[in-house]
Amino acid sequence: MAERDRLRDYRGKRDFERTGEPRGRGTSAGERPRFVVQIHDASTMHFDFRLQVDDVLKSWSVPKGPSADPKDKRLAIPTEDHPLEYEEFEGVIPGGEYGGGTVIVWDHGTYEPLSHDRAGRPVDFAQSLERGHATFRLNGSKLRGEYALTRFRGGRDGDGEQAWLLVKRAGESARTHGAPDPRRARSAKSGRTLGQVASEAAGN
Repeated sequence: MAERDRLRDYRGKRDFERTGEPRGRGTSAGERPRFVVQIHDASTMHFDFRLQVDDVLKSWSVPKGPSADPKDKRLAIPTEDHPLEYEEFEGVIPGGEYGGGTVIVWDHGTYEPLSHDRAGRPVDFAQSLERGHATFRLNGSKLRGEYALTRFRGGRDGDGEQAWLLVKRAGESARTHGAPDPRRARSAKSGRTLGQVASEAAGN
């Protein structure tokens, strides 16, 4: 599917004359796929978890944020695909716009696809997501190690709202950070908190 078609929903929900979010102009994908976790103080506080798949960021809203504890099964609700440039987005989406509120980049880095079939053969990562189960290793400044996304409700054919679980693999080292208090968390990009980003935007 063409990149412009993948971003149709994303662009259709936004007025780029008002929001500073990137429209998406085909940024180079790079050698290793990227991931980003953003904290979004919108109508409800949540984390946005995004994985680069081909030329877009596949996205999920994770209310409690990713956890480094394998016992924590984090609900993840799919949202529209975002452009690759969104990895760098940090700022305030104006009130009245879709997703109005403050956004910071809590963590970002690269990831390694690990999905395989029952015989141990590698499976294309996009296909593994379509089938409803994908495994990967994150290499960020805060999140590290193997994770899995598993669909437990809805399907790829649009039969009902989808819901997934984001879980850290059992047996992994617990050297990573879990999801923090969102209002105290600092950006991995700028070192700012949500409050600081909002205050600076209000002062401009």
